[in-house]
Amino acid sequence: MVRTPLAALTAVLSGLVLALAGTLVLTHSSAHAATLQPVTGFGSNPGNLDMYSYRPDGLPPGAPLVVALHGCTQDAATFHSHSGWRQYADQWGFAIVYPQQRATNQGASCFRWYEAAHTRRDAGEALSIRQMVSYAVTHYGSDPHRVFITGLSAGGAMAAAMLATYPDVFAAGSVVAGLPYRCAPPETTVMCQFVGVQRTPQQWGDLVRNAYPGYQGPRPKVAIWHGTSDFTVTSINATELMKQWTNVLGISQTPSETRSLPADTTLDIYGADQVRRYLISGMGHGQPVDPGSATDQCGTAGAYFLDRLCAAYHDAVWFGLADDGGPPPTATPTPSPTATPTPSPTATPPPVCVTYHNYAHTLAGRAYQVGGYTYAVGSDDPLGLWSVGVVTTLRQVGPDHWVNGC
Repeated sequence: MVRTPLAALTAVLSGLVLALAGTLVLTHSSAHAATLQPVTGFGSNPGNLDMYSYRPDGLPPGAPLVVALHGCTQDAATFHSHSGWRQYADQWGFAIVYPQQRATNQGASCFRWYEAAHTRRDAGEALSIRQMVSYAVTHYGSDPHRVFITGLSAGGAMAAAMLATYPDVFAAGSVVAGLPYRCAPPETTVMCQFVGVQRTPQQWGDLVRNAYPGYQGPRPKVAIWHGTSDFTVTSINATELMKQWTNVLGISQTPSETRSLPADTTLDIYGADQVRRYLISGMGHGQPVDPGSATDQCGTAGAYFLDRLCAAYHDAVWFGLADDGGPPPTATPTPSPTATPTPSPTATPPPVCVTYHNYAHTLAGRAYQVGGYTYAVGSDDPLGLWSVGVVTTLRQVGPDHWVNGC
């Protein structure tokens, strides 16, 4: 087990996996599966990363490209075989590039999202990943206007860094169980990961704008995924990511629409569907998958691949890569029949529940402490010692009003 503070943090992020996919509509049949291939000579590679690519047989020039980032202790092959992105590359026709970390760079094979040297434009690992995209555009004929990125946990944090530093490269991206851009540094990785760092939307947005000073072009849209019972990367980060990207895109932090999806998933949509936040009730740390044969099912369950719903499907459709280009059928609200004289009752949304240690609850404003003991804000319910060793579940019943239990 890694014991240094930095390595310990990133080792806890083990299994973080990233997958991002783009698609091209094929006229009569899906492309056939090829094999995952190593690629060398893709650029100066200042981040010292490896590159792997997957291109379905017969993929024509002009197809979209997805960049998929694996997590700590994982590699390109693991994410390729488990996440479900390969299935949609075959079905809808797009290439996938998998950057891969080397253990000689980072002991747990984590992308270095927490080091400024690797999250700046035209430097370090960020530049290596950018060079992989350029290679795919030049050698595969990938459409430079349909490049997407996704990642899980440490990979998700690196995906956020790529969206911030290269808004001129990516059309959209998804951050799964990840963190906001430039949470660390200046904060510690422990603070960002386990407790969560809260800033104003303007402060978060300025960090992104400063990643490419003077840029006035279009910004990518961003999807955010997180489990409410994630104790590896606190789910507070989903809210902070939402604040960051809604501010960058100049839209309200109040959802324009909320949908209920399968697997106790709540989808909040912001602006003109420019930012999405998926909160999966009770899910821990991992990539949501849903093994099965239906179109909206994908992946293989395992460590950090959690059987809930297929995130790759929802992202691919939202990116515009599916052949129908429409929203997932399970995400579309069903209107009440017009012939019914009495409107159907509105479904009660699932309660907002957060499980975490008492110290994090107080930092997030859900609880307060007096004399070393913790109490829920609003109800004053006793929660026990003010400590990271005491884990409690709080349920929100109103603005700034929380009760013990869910």
